[in-house]
Parts: sequence; C-alpha cells; structure tokens
Amino acid sequence: MGNSGSSSSSSSFNNDPRRVSRSRGYEGSSSQAYGGYSHPSSSRYGDAYEEPPSEPPYVPRPVPKKPLKREFSFIRDNYSSVEEVQNALGQAGMESSNLIVGIDFTKSNEWTGKNSYGGRSLHAIGGEPNPYEKALSIIGRTLPKFDDDNLIPCFGFGDSTTHDKYVFSFNADHRPCEGFEEVFSRYRTIVPHLRLAGPTSFAPIINAAIDIVEESGGQYHLLIIIADGQVTRSVDVAYGQQSPQEAATIRAIVNASSYPLSIVLVGVGDGPWDMMREFDDNLPERSFDNFQFVNFTEIMNSRNLNAHQKEAKFALNALMEIPLQYRATLELSMLGNQVGTSPGIKPLPPPPKVLQNDGIYPGGNSRQPQQPTHKNGYPNYNHGHYSGGAAGGPPPSSTRDYHPHSPHHSFDSYPSFNNHNYSTQPSAPASSVDGSNMDCPVCLTDRKDMAFNCGHQTCRQCGVGLLNCPMCRQLITTRIHLY
Repeated sequence: MGNSGSSSSSSSFNNDPRRVSRSRGYEGSSSQAYGGYSHPSSSRYGDAYEEPPSEPPYVPRPVPKKPLKREFSFIRDNYSSVEEVQNALGQAGMESSNLIVGIDFTKSNEWTGKNSYGGRSLHAIGGEPNPYEKALSIIGRTLPKFDDDNLIPCFGFGDSTTHDKYVFSFNADHRPCEGFEEVFSRYRTIVPHLRLAGPTSFAPIINAAIDIVEESGGQYHLLIIIADGQVTRSVDVAYGQQSPQEAATIRAIVNASSYPLSIVLVGVGDGPWDMMREFDDNLPERSFDNFQFVNFTEIMNSRNLNAHQKEAKFALNALMEIPLQYRATLELSMLGNQVGTSPGIKPLPPPPKVLQNDGIYPGGNSRQPQQPTHKNGYPNYNHGHYSGGAAGGPPPSSTRDYHPHSPHHSFDSYPSFNNHNYSTQPSAPASSVDGSNMDCPVCLTDRKDMAFNCGHQTCRQCGVGLLNCPMCRQLITTRIHLY
C-alpha cells in the first residue's frame, strides 16, 4: 500500500526470524468489579502491565483453499480526488458501510506536540482546537457519507483504566454516537476527566472493531484510529525483535484481514511514524492490504494548500485504498459472513471521573446503567440498532436522546473551527492537573526522581538505562538524582 505524503521505509519485519503467525486469540487478563463494571486490577502495577506470554514459534499457515490475488497484497494509491474514490466504490458495488472511531489517550500525547503544537498536550481543550479536534472535525465534514446509519461506535484506549489491554466506550450505556457532532461533543466532555497513561498498543481497538464487524453479520466497516505515534517499544528490545505491544498489534492487524474491515490510522503530533509505515506496507501474512497510514500533521502543515485543499487531500489519502480493499473483501467472500472466532472484546464504560461528571455515578453510590451485551459479552451493534439494556429500555436520562432513524446531518452542520467561539480557558487532561504529571513517562508507575541535562525527568530505575531522553531524544550526558 502506498504511504500518504511520505516514502516507504525499509522493513525490519522481513528479516525477523520470529514472524508472527496469524492468531485469532486475544489474551484476557484478570479484572475486579468496580461498582458493577469490570475494571482492571487496582494493584500498583495492575493487570494491564502484565507481560503476555512469549510468542510461540512460527508455524507455517495452511495453504488457503482460494489462492490470494497478488493485487490485494499491496494496494497502491490510484485516485486523485474524493469524487473518483466515490465513483470507484459505486462501481465496486458498495451499497453500505459503517464507521468506527478510536482515540489514543496515551501519555505520550503530552510531549509529542513539542514541534507541531507548541509543546502543549495534543489533548489540551481550550482557546483553539487541538489536533484531535481538528481531525475529528474534518472527518465529520468529509466522511459521514461513508456511514449509512450515522451511528458511530467510539472508543478510547491507552488511559489509566485501559492501558494496552482494553478500550472504553464514549457513552456509559455503550451505545454508538449519533453522528460526528456527538463524537466531537463527547470527546470534549471526556478529555478533562481522564488520566493519560499507556503503554501504546493498537491491538485492543482493532480487536474491538473486529467484534463489531462479526456482530453485524459481516458488514463492511472502516475503522479510523487517531493516534500520536509509535506503538510502545522499550529500549531493551533488540533490533529485529518485537515488543509485546508491537507483537499484539501485528497479530490484530493480520487477524483483521480475515474480516471486511479497513483500518485507517490518522497520525497527529510529531511522530515518529516509522512503525506506522511498516504496518502500512510491510506486514506479512495478510489476506489483503487492510491498513492505511495518513500523516495528518504533514498535510495540515502544507504551505502551498489552502484550508479546503488540505481537507480534500486528507479525505483523499484516508479513502484512497478503500475501493480495492472493498473489492478484496468481495472476491475473498468475506462480506455477509461471520467467521465465528472474533476476539470477544468487552469495552469498559468511560473512566469513573467521566461517569461522575455525567451524573451517572456521583460519589460511587448511585445505581449504574446496565451494560447491554450480546451472547458473547460485547455490545450489540447489529444493523445499527441498539438495545438500551437487558430489558430494552431507553438510555439513562443523563445522556442525549437517541434516534436510530434520525436523518443524516448536513455537510455544514459539523463543528467548524473557522468561526467557533471558545470561551473556556485551556484545559489539559486530568493527568496534567491531578499530580500524575510527576509519574515517570517511561514506566508510568514510579515517581520522577532523576533529571537529565535536557531538563526532562524520569524515575531512577528507568533513567539509568536510557541513552537518549524519551521526550526530546537528546543524548543524555548528565543524570541528577532528585531527593
């Protein structure tokens, strides 16, 4: 697959003796009840930081019954306008599609805006739209025609309740958002009340999307992930080897290629983007090339394009490979079929402070809404219809009314940052205001007690093994113990 606005990098995966075999499994981890919800353990390190078992030796896959066409193993960028993409989708016979959105809430968002966002957190809410808001706004104005029912399942990942193992739903009752207006408003409501954490893995959000595709009966879906950069890779991982988060993400992408699901990763912030390009072009063993990377920052910083041209270029790059990907799902007989081996991800509710802000769980004593699930334990998104609980009742009154058959919003009804009046002062995520900014940015558990020559800090245990600062990448020449 072609990269958007950048050249392909050489692949380290091709030389990896531990090439990952396709797996449909998803490692669960123990959890404990949190007021009726199933949350990760509250132990000091938590289940979310347990290392998954070592990768099994590579076992060759059985030869598929239907040989894969070579044209689907690497999909090139073939179009020059969004209209051409739409025409190609019509010619391919696409009659329905659905969007899924995933947002990265890992702690690296606090420093990956050093160059592109003036050093502020990429999730800062306030006087001007942050990169995530800009991306959501443009997506909302350009891509809703690719979602038939205007119901968009939205998830967050990487915060202190999900880490690299779970996702949380934007709404407490797990219902999808009604159009991008609600996606945007819920994002602004959630951000000030969560704590950014980590590590970074795209496996949970991809696996959650696979479950939605399976539950829909094999309808075609487009997963849009907005994230700030690399999957976590610690300094002690040898060249040519994979971190647990990299291995899990690769397994999820490969597994997703057995479903009618396209994945578009929108990169915001400074990057780096090396691994995203590897995912885009060089993963082994996929049924079809199902992953596209779009460098949002690079497109928005293009000096020779006006605002409308930037939006058009972004939409084009995001959709460029969808026609051939859709055609691949047709010819590989994926549409309309349930594979039966989806990971079975059960999304968590929003973080506790978000629930408190919504008035659903004030002080931890109120009765909480029941989670709607289907027989395998994850929300029912079948055909866009949502069951409001075990008894089929309406969502709690604290959430906005839900109308399954409401008309689509017009192109101009989505948030516009050209005339939007922001009256609030900048507000960072809770991780920056509740004292957790003193946590080590590497392990995210111990307190900072070592400073480097560049001024950044980590805990002593992590700092002694670093060659370059994890925030600014400067060579570490001085380490100062803080007491």
